[in-house]
Amino acid sequence: MVATPIGNLRDITLRALDALRDCDEVLAEDTRNTLSLLRAHGIERPVTRFDDHVARERCDTIVARMRDGQRFALVSDAGTPLVSDPGALLVARCAEAGLAVEARPGPSAVLAALVMSGLGGGGFRFVGFVPRDGTERRTALAAMARDPLATVFFESAERTPETLDALAPLCDGGRRAAVTRELTKLHETCYRGTVASLAAELRAHGLRGEVTVVLEGAAEIADAAGALDAAIDAALGAGMRPSDAAREVARALGLKRAEVYARVLAKGER
Repeated sequence: MVATPIGNLRDITLRALDALRDCDEVLAEDTRNTLSLLRAHGIERPVTRFDDHVARERCDTIVARMRDGQRFALVSDAGTPLVSDPGALLVARCAEAGLAVEARPGPSAVLAALVMSGLGGGGFRFVGFVPRDGTERRTALAAMARDPLATVFFESAERTPETLDALAPLCDGGRRAAVTRELTKLHETCYRGTVASLAAELRAHGLRGEVTVVLEGAAEIADAAGALDAAIDAALGAGMRPSDAAREVARALGLKRAEVYARVLAKGER
């Protein structure tokens, strides 16, 4: 599992280059990107497509070839494999077969954004791409808003202002965030501010490129009742119906739905 540059081709480790040179075949999310990387470093190796669409059908063949002594290097388009990228199924199959799996660590957009934001000193949670719509999206945003840890997530440039707008009413007014774009590339930028101010700024000026967002963690809530009320407020603020809010909050906090629903109704009567 070989980490590759997220932008600047010089951000590759010596051990990663060794793995790419010494393997029998490179498994790549996008063969074009990987061939460009190999050419830049003077490496010639067979490159085979390995993405979510073909992973299941090719895993058994690859495992069989590994049993015969062949070595593979798996890479994603950029960064560390398996972080919102294909590969987990192959690693699981290798583990079941007793085959060695080795990580060659390196670049990660998640960690680069986190350290640039200055918001992750107390730990963080990475959630990948935010769901695009529906209850799944509302539930994800509500969970992020109430999480005491900083949350790192990926979003498309065009949807970033909309996602920040949706988060703003779920967070307290001063909740900070950082939006990074084009990390390690020529036009690398880190926008910092409150969730609401960033949404307005990015909508006004436009945003392009690959985006990673860091949301500051929620203030710690002193008691269980306060945590429950905060979760309910976040779910209702995200547009959920009371019954849906009760179900999702109960699931998230490990409570009985009936108890949470009663609390939802009581809050509505105030």
